Amino acid sequence: MKIMYTKLLLVLVPLLLLSSQAVSDVRIGATFSKGEVDIIATWYRDHGVPSAHGNGRKKPKGLPPGIAKNLDRGKPLPPGIAKQVLPQGLITLLPPAPRGFERIVVDGKVLLVEVATRVIHDILVDVILH
Repeated sequence: MKIMYTKLLLVLVPLLLLSSQAVSDVRIGATFSKGEVDIIATWYRDHGVPSAHGNGRKKPKGLPPGIAKNLDRGKPLPPGIAKQVLPQGLITLLPPAPRGFERIVVDGKVLLVEVATRVIHDILVDVILH
């Protein structure tokens, strides 16, 4: 009986490892499609940047250098970072984000972020022109 359990484990463990690897590979490959990039760039070119500082204050400064350098693919969003949702008019033009992901704006960049882990999977840097 003990030999049977050992053989069963030798078969099941590699299968479980392969299936979990396949799921993580799909998540690692999550990026903005060319169509999404075109829609986002065109929308911001045509509509400009919504003003979040229309209260007479100076334009907000960028992120502190230590936080800005951690805003990169494969890294989690820094805690407490100021993020914004995409404008509603843009959201309606885009296909739904991949399951388990959201598109947000941070410091003038559009990010594709995995909701569960807060890991950044893709960044569009030059689509929002100030």
